[in-house]
Amino acid sequence: MSEPPASRTPASGPLLVRRGARVVPRRARVQHRGTVLGWLFHHGPMTRADLARATGLASVSVSDIVAGLVEEGIVSELGRRSTGGVGKPGTLVGLLSSEHHVVAVDLRSLSRVRLAVLDLDGVVVQEVWSDFAGLRSSAAVTALEQMCRQAIEASPRRVLGIGVAVPGIVDPGGRVLEALQLSWTDVPLAETLGRALGTPVQVVNDADALALAEYTYGSASAAGFLLLSVGVGIGAGLVLEGRLVRGHRSASGEISHLQVDPDGEVCHCGRRGCLSTVLSQPHLEAAVAGQDAQGRRERLRRAGQLLAGVLAPTVAAVDLEQVLLAGPPELLAGDLVEAVAEAVAERCPPVGGRAVEVRLAELGTSGALQGATARVIEAVLGFS
Repeated sequence: MSEPPASRTPASGPLLVRRGARVVPRRARVQHRGTVLGWLFHHGPMTRADLARATGLASVSVSDIVAGLVEEGIVSELGRRSTGGVGKPGTLVGLLSSEHHVVAVDLRSLSRVRLAVLDLDGVVVQEVWSDFAGLRSSAAVTALEQMCRQAIEASPRRVLGIGVAVPGIVDPGGRVLEALQLSWTDVPLAETLGRALGTPVQVVNDADALALAEYTYGSASAAGFLLLSVGVGIGAGLVLEGRLVRGHRSASGEISHLQVDPDGEVCHCGRRGCLSTVLSQPHLEAAVAGQDAQGRRERLRRAGQLLAGVLAPTVAAVDLEQVLLAGPPELLAGDLVEAVAEAVAERCPPVGGRAVEVRLAELGTSGALQGATARVIEAVLGFS
């Protein structure tokens, strides 16, 4: 996994200062705590001395932080490290990933809404599906609340929070500014669910969730990558220098209705030749239906070439290292992703002899759930 970036302030309650603890400003304490947890998450069990060297924090600060985390049940002492060296071996401490759960919900398919309970390593422990077809506005919020409540009550472990991946525009506070499938406009979803359930709630755009998952649990580049999500619609999540880019209206990555073919099919939005009319899963399936191998190849390559025309300016403008495609591999793998890579390389000459890497995302169907989990971990524990 990639090395953890500088920790961000989590949305957790006030930290308790134990008697005799060294008092430092609260913001610094929170950041230091997140830094220590980030190293344990990404690198596994370490001694307190290892953590002090890795983080650059004073040994007394690390010991104080670890003691607090042990008290909270977030980390545990795992015994002394076996070593053949001279001197007393240090005691390893590790993150109790399997002892803490996150409830995550993927709302991309309303006929098959997926809820899962995951541990901190992104492993799905339990999962259920529900049919939200026909549910809109407040009825969908009520159904989501009931689904989450049942999962919290059934979880055998402490639930740190709830993460919801929504196909729509979501601001940093978890307010859904627009989600057309659900008829949500300016819905304070995180606040509403959090108040009803008594648990921290994070809401994230679905493509952003996929990008967070690839960054946290996959091998996506911390330097800069764009994840393109292909489903009923098209969306993108952009990560630069280890941070998710949201845009000033929280609409970064809303590229489904960019025009790619002025003479193309009329989109449901009323415009002609939108990206979704070329690349969405239903349109790709229709394009290749009944085609022989050559016809299938030509149609998939054309879709990839049109997509490259959208991606290339962003690749060049922000110097991306990777472009990841997430969606049905039977449509994206092979001809389409190869056409994207070739066309982007043609439009963006390699810098320093290295072209942008274009490949499929790694995490498959659980990516949105894992990304929602990562968002909860970042908010509650302070690392990503």
